[in-house]
Amino acid sequence: MGAKCWMVVYADGPVAPRLRGELELDEEATEALVARLHPGARLTGLGYGDVLDNANPPDKEAWAAVYDGVAIVCTSRVAQDRPSDIDPTIVKAMPGRTTHVAAMHSVVDWFAFATWSPTGELVRSLSVSPDDGVIENVGDPLPFEGPYWAGEHPVVDDDEDDEYPLPFHPLELAEDALGHLFGFCFEGIAPPGAPDIEDLTLLGFRIG
Repeated sequence: MGAKCWMVVYADGPVAPRLRGELELDEEATEALVARLHPGARLTGLGYGDVLDNANPPDKEAWAAVYDGVAIVCTSRVAQDRPSDIDPTIVKAMPGRTTHVAAMHSVVDWFAFATWSPTGELVRSLSVSPDDGVIENVGDPLPFEGPYWAGEHPVVDDDEDDEYPLPFHPLELAEDALGHLFGFCFEGIAPPGAPDIEDLTLLGFRIG
């Protein structure tokens, strides 16, 4: 497992169905959304990219797309140990839509995700890593989390003498979470009907 990503997704319903089929990128709305997330900043266009190659942009960059009913912004600003601390400007950027955040870093086996209701209420937030354990755990676990907390996905490593500090590997949960929340994943078995993340076109912007 070696994926890294930090992204926020806004949707007016389930995300996965809105990312299937032929998607039309609204470039004007995309730039407006990125500008709304960075008030007063100068935006410099970086051209086109995709979710596969631009899911973990560096600081001072954002890669984004506004499609019909769903918007994606890849930005390091949501790579927070505690998702509940994410800037409200990001959480409330598209009022009336459900907001999802997912972030993972393979080097430290860290994963976090959160969901806010269309009214901006935090519904679920989880952040875990083997070094720090459960960093944040707010709200009721979502259904896809159940088998992980029940110990059905233990970490087995014959080279390690010590027991793994979590009942599951964060990156394994991460890929499952992406599949359930967004309908795609970076590694492992993709959900049925998953879009090719190379076909999810993004626009890049340098911020500053």
